[in-house]
Amino acid sequence: MVQKTEEFNKVQLKKGLPEIRPGDTVKVYQKIKEKNKERIQVFEGTVIARKHGKGISSTITVRRVSSGIGVERIFPLHSPNIEKIEIVKRGKVKRAKLYYLRKAKGKKAKLKQKELVVSDNKEDVVEENKEENKEEKKEENKEEQAEKKEENKEEHLKEEQAEKKEEEK
Repeated sequence: MVQKTEEFNKVQLKKGLPEIRPGDTVKVYQKIKEKNKERIQVFEGTVIARKHGKGISSTITVRRVSSGIGVERIFPLHSPNIEKIEIVKRGKVKRAKLYYLRKAKGKKAKLKQKELVVSDNKEDVVEENKEENKEEKKEENKEEQAEKKEENKEEHLKEEQAEKKEEEK
């Protein structure tokens, strides 16, 4: 009996799902049936939790703020009602459950982002340290300014020497 349920669960598992982690901003395309029509509704938000492992019962909790009101939905990853899940951005987080975002408002509710690079149909995540980039840019600007000052000094000295030569003549 256990083998039959395991086989059934293996058949029901979706293949090709992206690796979804807390902090990711995702678009979940869900099939919705209204009377005799079927349409796809997109829910975009931040993944605040992933539960129940990687099996058939695994779920993600997605949160978004709509008109100043926080909306959370729990999606079973392997549900036939889920058309696809698309990762929009990767968030840089240090926790597995981001429930603190429920209370956070404004800038505190934003997460630092990782740069998402897609190459050869594989997702490579490249962390972008904005602080390091800012420091590098500041150093480069300082170096450029120092070079400009030196050039200005040299030009000024040349002008002064030219003026002295003209006065001597």
